[in-house]
Amino acid sequence: MKRSTDRILTSHVGSLIRPPELVAFLRAQQARQPVDEAAFAKCLKGCVADIVRRQADVGIDVVDDGEFGKTISWSQYALERLSGFERRPLAGGVNPFARGADRTRFAEFYAELDAKDAPATQSQAVCVGPITYTGQAALQRDIDNLKAALAGVNVTEAFLPVAAPASVIPDRRNEYYPSEDACLQAIAEAMRTEYRMIVEAGFLVQLDDARTAVTFDRMVPPASFEDYRRWVSNYVDVVNYALEGIPEDRVRYHMCWGSWPGPHTTDVPLKDIVDLVLRIRVGAYVIEGANPRHEHEWKVWRDVKLPPGRVLVPGVISHATNIVEHPELVSERIVRLARLVGRENVLAGTDCGFAQGPFYRRVHPSIMWAKLEALAEGARIASKELWG
Repeated sequence: MKRSTDRILTSHVGSLIRPPELVAFLRAQQARQPVDEAAFAKCLKGCVADIVRRQADVGIDVVDDGEFGKTISWSQYALERLSGFERRPLAGGVNPFARGADRTRFAEFYAELDAKDAPATQSQAVCVGPITYTGQAALQRDIDNLKAALAGVNVTEAFLPVAAPASVIPDRRNEYYPSEDACLQAIAEAMRTEYRMIVEAGFLVQLDDARTAVTFDRMVPPASFEDYRRWVSNYVDVVNYALEGIPEDRVRYHMCWGSWPGPHTTDVPLKDIVDLVLRIRVGAYVIEGANPRHEHEWKVWRDVKLPPGRVLVPGVISHATNIVEHPELVSERIVRLARLVGRENVLAGTDCGFAQGPFYRRVHPSIMWAKLEALAEGARIASKELWG
């Protein structure tokens, strides 16, 4: 994993807004309509090439494929790569994601939000058999497309983002394994195949994980904070189990508090779980830090030390607002963290993905690119201050 040895390197979380020509194919696939597979493969490969080149052009150093190869959302895509699940209509049209302390407190707001935005999925996934990994062909296509896109493009490194075990098909139902813990362990075992394939192809693998933090909002109350801490501690062991045999410096772990556009007043503070998160054996921690609910948490690093050899990729750009951050603000966010953890231990990143699925985006594409440009410019300003 590359470090910021003479300047601040830039990256992002992964999901980028799909172009219209790709979305047309994906809509047809989701509607179970006939699709010209050769034409789709050609379109996908071309779109990945374009998005990689565009990232390089705006100054992003560590790039990805925009998650263009995922035909459904960042967490549900695993339904198409794992055996053992069947899809059933949502019971009574109830959205299984629509729960939690934040939603209880701001019920009227969320009622308006839900009326405007349909649930990301219209079905529920139920585990009905043994879970094994079956997505080798789809993943190999993603690997091949990214390799082809990188030819002749000047970037520092590349990664592929995939779901961490608890974020694989969240709010699933288990009707096969004796417990939810056993089901999660089976998912971790299966997903290891995906993680290994990416690293063996020469890329960094990024584990995307909203569930670590979001579970607090869903669990407490009625459970206690101590109950939640025990859940996180046990889950950290599951993540490390899924990563066994994979070099730590080839893995990034992305944690956020869920990217939905809500108040987030019941988010668990970073300071209350950072010790557990740092037990995850990875080379980089990609942690949300630019939005107004969590920006103050840079202070956590005054007292918390990064484990030796690891780096921090803080969010210094928000994915959830149309306001484009000023490069000097981006630089300020980078520098204050670099002063605490070491300039060589910081890469500049984004809070979360700009498109959590093929048909859902947080900002307009023109704003997304303006934000990434501000990220790159802010990193250049910070580099001058940090290296002179």
